[in-house]
Amino acid sequence: MKFDVYGRYQLEVTREQDSWVVYRIGLGKRVLMNDLIIPSSVAPNEVASYLDDLLHEGSGPGQSVRPLP
Repeated sequence: MKFDVYGRYQLEVTREQDSWVVYRIGLGKRVLMNDLIIPSSVAPNEVASYLDDLLHEGSGPGQSVRPLP
C-alpha cells in the first residue's frame, strides 16, 4: 500500500512475516524507515489513519495521509 503524507513525501507499507514494514519512496529509491513502527494488530484498512495519528505534527490545516492508487 502506498500513501501520500501531507503532500510532502510518500510511504509504502507492506506486510512481511506478519509485521508491517514501512519504506519512504521517491525518485526510484525505497528506504526502510526503522523509526516508524506500525503494530501488527493494525488492520490494512486502518493503516492510513494510524499513520495520520502518528505523523500529525507534520500536517497543515485540512491535510491528511491519503492512500495512493
